[in-house]
Amino acid sequence: MNQTRPPVLVTGGAGYIGSHAVLALRDAGWAVAVIDNLTTGFRWAVPQGVAFYEGDIADGELLARIFAEQNIGAVMHFAGSIVVPESVADPLKYYDNNTARSRALIGAAVAAGIPHFIFSSTAATYGIPEVSPVGEDCPQVPINPYGMSKLMTERMLRDVAAAHAINFCALRYFNVAGADPQARTGQSAVGATHLIKVAVEAALGMREGVDVFGSDFATPDGTGVRDYIHVSDLAAAHVLALEALIADPARSLTMNCGYGRGFSVLEVLDAVDRVTNLAIERRMGPRRAGDPDALISDNRLIRATLAWEPRFADLDTIVRHALAWERRLGEIRSESAGAGPAPG
Repeated sequence: MNQTRPPVLVTGGAGYIGSHAVLALRDAGWAVAVIDNLTTGFRWAVPQGVAFYEGDIADGELLARIFAEQNIGAVMHFAGSIVVPESVADPLKYYDNNTARSRALIGAAVAAGIPHFIFSSTAATYGIPEVSPVGEDCPQVPINPYGMSKLMTERMLRDVAAAHAINFCALRYFNVAGADPQARTGQSAVGATHLIKVAVEAALGMREGVDVFGSDFATPDGTGVRDYIHVSDLAAAHVLALEALIADPARSLTMNCGYGRGFSVLEVLDAVDRVTNLAIERRMGPRRAGDPDALISDNRLIRATLAWEPRFADLDTIVRHALAWERRLGEIRSESAGAGPAPG
């Protein structure tokens, strides 16, 4: 095994962010294997030549076999549930999928002597921050089971790394958007709730319009402000984080992943209108409980720690890539419906 680039197991590698991480690793010359139960992922999202295992991360026997067969030296963990309202309605699902099954995965990694672990965490662990931008040292007070389920896994990793020969990096995502610039993969789930995905679907006639939840926030135009990060820049950060863990096995890292600037809901919709040369219908409604006025990352730590230089930190670019993927996804679905070849 190449000690500088050991084979990597990507959990949830057939899903949105995981499939981009697979591409980033492959493009950088790493050997990759994927485990995904295909509950929300898609088999066609895994490139040809990548070892694929359909199964659950709580299956210890399967994990032990994968670790041995693929000579795995690191884990990137993306598998889990991510819909905040669903986590409020069904908290036990989230504590099972995101916490209990992560515990099983971490346990299997420790048992197999896997030395490096990258974890897909979230800015939702901060809850409603009292400051903006939000730094890594801000209090973590989640306001929903989704955020708490991720925070519990962060704490598990911290404790496990103190007790065993494993180091980790927890990356706290802000609002992930966009798609692979080459349209090899993108956000493919039906009924997604992410604003840019929803707006692009509306622009293509797949939705009647876009619901804007709240116009009375303490922001310049009254709508909520969020830090949108291109998914390919996020995937690149994971590869750099893994390199950092390998370079210093005694060090673990916890870092925000965002651009350090925000856009309001209306600014995002303006960008979609601009890119598509259309006017999406905007349906103004009441704000949702627990939505902060603004959620923007302080990204100084990741910029100082990793040689991370975002390539797509432009809202119109993010929208263009999301739009191109949505059109490609329509072709994929048509091919599948007609029993045509799915992309490899």
